[in-house]
Amino acid sequence: MELLDAHLVPAVDGVAFGLLLFVVAAGLSLAFGTAGVLNLSHGTLYAIGAYTGAELSDGTWGGLALGLAAGTAAACVAGAGLSAATAPLARRGHLAQALLTFGLALIGGDLLVQFFGADELPVHVPEVLDSSVTLLGHRYPAYRLCFIMMAVLLAAFGTWVLTRTRMGAAVRAAADDPQMLAATGHSPRVVHTGVLAAAGALAGAAGVLGAPIIGPGPGTSENVLMLSLVVVVLGGLRSLWATFAAAVAVGEVQTLGVSVAPELAPYLLFAAMAAVLVLRSRFAEPAGAGHGSEASAPDPVARLRGRLAGRLRRRRGEAAVMAGPRDTPGAAGTPSGAGPGQAEAGPLRGRNNAPAWPARLPGRAAWWQAAPVLVLLVVLIALPALLDAYSISLAGSALALGLLAVSVTVLTGYAGLPTLGQTAPFAVGAYATANLADAGWTVGPVQIVLSALAAAVFAAVVGPAVIRARGTTVLMITLAIGELTGAVVNQLKSVTGGADGLVGFPATQALWGGEGMLEESELYNYALVVAVVAVALTLLVLRSPAGKLLTGTRGAEARMRASGHPVGRYLLVAHICAGALAGVGGSLMVTVQQYLSPADVGFEIAAFALLAVVIGGTTSVIGALLGAGLIVATRDWVAGSWPGHGPLLLGVLFVATVYVLPRGLAGLRGGGGAGRGGEPGPPSDTAGAPGTPGAPGASRASNASDASGAEEQPPSVSAPTRAGKASP
Repeated sequence: MELLDAHLVPAVDGVAFGLLLFVVAAGLSLAFGTAGVLNLSHGTLYAIGAYTGAELSDGTWGGLALGLAAGTAAACVAGAGLSAATAPLARRGHLAQALLTFGLALIGGDLLVQFFGADELPVHVPEVLDSSVTLLGHRYPAYRLCFIMMAVLLAAFGTWVLTRTRMGAAVRAAADDPQMLAATGHSPRVVHTGVLAAAGALAGAAGVLGAPIIGPGPGTSENVLMLSLVVVVLGGLRSLWATFAAAVAVGEVQTLGVSVAPELAPYLLFAAMAAVLVLRSRFAEPAGAGHGSEASAPDPVARLRGRLAGRLRRRRGEAAVMAGPRDTPGAAGTPSGAGPGQAEAGPLRGRNNAPAWPARLPGRAAWWQAAPVLVLLVVLIALPALLDAYSISLAGSALALGLLAVSVTVLTGYAGLPTLGQTAPFAVGAYATANLADAGWTVGPVQIVLSALAAAVFAAVVGPAVIRARGTTVLMITLAIGELTGAVVNQLKSVTGGADGLVGFPATQALWGGEGMLEESELYNYALVVAVVAVALTLLVLRSPAGKLLTGTRGAEARMRASGHPVGRYLLVAHICAGALAGVGGSLMVTVQQYLSPADVGFEIAAFALLAVVIGGTTSVIGALLGAGLIVATRDWVAGSWPGHGPLLLGVLFVATVYVLPRGLAGLRGGGGAGRGGEPGPPSDTAGAPGTPGAPGASRASNASDASGAEEQPPSVSAPTRAGKASP
C-alpha cells in the first residue's frame, strides 16, 4: 500500500503524458502509414499549436477555445502545405522526405522563436481546471484528468472514423491501392492532402491541449518528435489502439520509470524501439527485399540525361569496335567466365597477344576526371595561407565532419544502408581520443588507430542489428542506436563528462617526440594529412574488387545471394569499416576543437552528415567532403553574419538540396546518373509514397539512395549467375 501511495501520482502522470503522446503519434502514424510521408517536422506542428494556444490563453474558456481553434487550424494548414512540398518527392523514397521535413523543421523552429521569443511561454487554463481534485487520497491536477478523458474519447472517435465511415474507407484505400481508389472517382492527391492536413490538425490540437503538460519552449519539438517516433514504432501502423497502448507505456517509462529505476529509464525507450525494429526486420522482411530489388521511375530530366548518355556510350562502343577487339574483364575485376573469388590467371592480352597493360594507364579522360580532386587538394593545402585563424579552425572541423560523411557514403551509397546513427561510432572515436589524451596518450597516430579500433568494435557489435534491415527500417534502427549512444553519453559522466562534456585535456602531438599542437594552422595541417590518408584508403577499397562486390550487393542482392556470395558478411565488413572511418573523424574533431560536448555527437550532426552525402551525391566520396564543407560554412561562417538565424539558414540548405540537387553535385558533373566511363551507377531503390499519383500501392519501404555519383561513382557490377559466370 505504501508503494502504491508513493507511485500513484507518477503513474497517473504517466497516463496523461502517454495520452498526449498518443494524440501526437496518431497524426505521425497517419502521415507515415497512410500518406507514406516520413515527417520529421511533426514536432514542429505540435510546437505551432502549443505556441499559438499559449499566446491566446487568458485563463478563460473563450481563450482556451480560441487557442484550440487557431492552433489546430494553423497546424492543419501547415500539414496541407507539407503535402504540396512532398508531392514532387513521391518517387524518390523516404530519405528525401526525411531531409526535406527536417529542413522544414529547422526553418519552422527558427520562425517560431523569432515570433514568440526564445523563452518558455506560460499557459493559462480556466480556473476550474487550474485546481486539484482528490484521487485515492492524493491531490491531482484537474486539467490532467480532463485531458485523459478527452484523449480516450479521441481514440474512440478516430477508430470509428477509420473503420466505419466512407472517409475512413477512402483513407485505407489510399494506403493499400491508390489506383483502385482513383478508379472509384476519388482523387488520391486530394486524399493524400487531406490525410496530412488531418495529421497536422491532430498535432496542433495536441500542442494546444498539451501545452500545460509539455510547455512551448526550446527543444519541445525535438523531444515530442523523438518520443512520438518511439510510440509509432512500438505500436505499429495498423491499429490506433496498439498506438494507444504503446503511448501509455512510453508515458509510464518517462514518469513512473524515472522514479522507480532512474538509472535504466533513459535507455529503455530507444532500446525497446531498436529491439522491435530488429525483430520485425528478421521476421517480416525476407533477405534481399527492398535492397536493390526494385527501381523507381526516374524523373523526366533524368530520363533525358540517361538517353543522351546511352547514345554517347553506343557511339564510344562503335568507335572501340572499329579500333579492334580487346579482351574484356568480367565482373568484379575477374576475366569473363571466371567465378566469384577466382583471380586472373595471367596478364591481360590484346591484339596479336601483346600485353594490354599500356592501354590501362591513365589517359586524358582519367586525368580530366581526377582534375577536380587535384584542384580540391591544392586549395585545401593553401587554406592556411589564405584564411584567418577562426576560418582555419572551421576548415579543420569540416574535415572531421567530412570523414563522418564519407562513412555515411559508404553505407548509404555503396552498401544501400541509409543511416541516421553514424554519430554513434563517431562519438566512440571522439570520446576515446579525449580519454586517451587525458590519460597521457597524446601521440596523434596512436589516438587515431585506437579510436578507429574502438569505433570498429562498436560497429561490429551493433552491425548484426543493422545489416538485416532495409530501407526506412534501417533509418529507424540506426536512429535508435544513435539516441541510445546519446543517452549513454549523458549518463556515463565519469567517462564522457555528461552534459558538461570534456575540456582541458592535453593537446595532441603530431608524431612521437613532438610538441603539442596548439596553433590552428598546425591542427589543420594534421587534420588534412589524416583526412587525405583516410579518404585515399577508402577510395582504394571502393574501387577494388571488394568495393565492386559491395556495389553488387546493393544493386542485385538476390542474384548475389543466389550465386553463393555471403552478402551479410560483405555488409557487416562494410559496416565495421565505415564505423572505423567515423571513429577517425571523431578523433579529428576532438583534436581540432580541443573540447567535446554531447551536442557534437547528437542527432543534428547525424542529419548534417546525411545532408552532406546528398549534396555531394550518395556515391561520391569527394562530394561528401564538399557537402560537409558547405554545411560547416553555412552553420558557423555565414550564420555569423546573421546571428540567431543559423537553423534557418541550415533549413534552407536542406530544402534547396532536396529540390535543386536530387542527384547531388556529382550528378551535375556526370550527366544525371552516368558513372565513370559511361557505366550506369547503382539503381535508385526508392518506392513512391502511398496515396500519391503514380506511386505503387502498397510499397512503403524504400532504400534511400537518390543520387548517382560521377567522379566517385562505383563501376556497375554484374552479379555472377549460378554457373559462376558474369551476367552480360
